[in-house]
Amino acid sequence: MAVKKTKLNFIKKSNDNHNSTIVIFQKNVAESFDETAVAWTVIKNPKQLIKYSFLYPSHFKVQASDPDGNPTCTMTACEGQSFELAAEKSENCLKLSSIPAINKKDVEIKNSLETGAISGYALRDEKILAAKSGIAPGQKAVFQFPPTIWVGAVSQVEEGDVMKSAVIQSINKELPIENLSSADIVMTGGGPGAASTPVTFNLENQKK
Repeated sequence: MAVKKTKLNFIKKSNDNHNSTIVIFQKNVAESFDETAVAWTVIKNPKQLIKYSFLYPSHFKVQASDPDGNPTCTMTACEGQSFELAAEKSENCLKLSSIPAINKKDVEIKNSLETGAISGYALRDEKILAAKSGIAPGQKAVFQFPPTIWVGAVSQVEEGDVMKSAVIQSINKELPIENLSSADIVMTGGGPGAASTPVTFNLENQKK
């Protein structure tokens, strides 16, 4: 399985002089994202015309934590795969299940322990992309991410935070990045006075 990586560069060309925090995340369309969208990449107080680079791998990884909070190893996931956290000898292990996900576009993490709730995570570039806690025995977390990212200017958000629904709903810029090898995310607009325009984000210098 070849994991391709898209290089993304954030560049501020905005007249906004506030100490903005830029948040980049994805929406898990397999479940309600309002309470589970995670601040995947955060850029604090970006400087004018400075390039902030990060990578977007084509595949994400999955991880779980057992009822005691002990994290498992991470495993690269493909669409349609199902994973399970199960007891193996003296420890709980995350492993690929022989039963595929119900939806061919989903990735599942099932709690196959006899007792205790677990948490399931999706990670991209080793950073948490989405999370679900309180997964009881027999239940599962389900993940599916369209090849788009959401970008917005917010305040008081840290990387890895589960964002409040009001914050998520205030961000309406979706950028498609499928099949791109690199692109610039350019922030424009803003500034003082009545002539200022809303802050917006666009993809430039897209390369396949």
